[in-house]
Amino acid sequence: MEPVTLTTERLILRPFAPSDADALTAACQDPEIPRWTAVPSPYTPAHAEKFIGQTCPEGWREDSGYNLAVVTKDTGSLVGAMGLLQLTGLRAEERRAELGYWTAREHRGRGYTVEAGRTMVDWAFTELGVERLEWLAEVGNEGSLAVARKLGFQMEGTLRARIPYQGTRRDSWIGSLLPSDWGRPSVTPYLPAP
Repeated sequence: MEPVTLTTERLILRPFAPSDADALTAACQDPEIPRWTAVPSPYTPAHAEKFIGQTCPEGWREDSGYNLAVVTKDTGSLVGAMGLLQLTGLRAEERRAELGYWTAREHRGRGYTVEAGRTMVDWAFTELGVERLEWLAEVGNEGSLAVARKLGFQMEGTLRARIPYQGTRRDSWIGSLLPSDWGRPSVTPYLPAP
């Protein structure tokens, strides 16, 4: 997949660039980001350079992860990151992917992540043919849960011991979003349980 750029009223979702390295490193100093995500801690400039220069391009090239920087239209400030992950099921009959995101501390509470999420979800359903979009977060990650609910994810329960974290296994919430939840058709008909 060739990297894409998506826009909203206030934001641009675009591939990470080398010029984002300093802002990415600074944002990931917030302990809440590595606490609830797979971001390394402590986060160094070398981590940012590897993510921007290797992880992101490989993800697009190998269809394993589509990560985008979320920046403001007016100033170009890095708001956070948003991506489609776990794409092994995308090309299969499953047509499944996972939505992941984080938001820099100074940009939280402004609706940016929901705004970016709506555009990413729409792109996943209309351009990629995703038929089941999943969201997972460690139990207790209330900020991520609030965003997922605003995007329309239906909470499906708790997955025991789903997330390895600092030598332990943690429980995860899981939710899903279907094209029909957004008024979109699916290629494969959905037959819900009675």
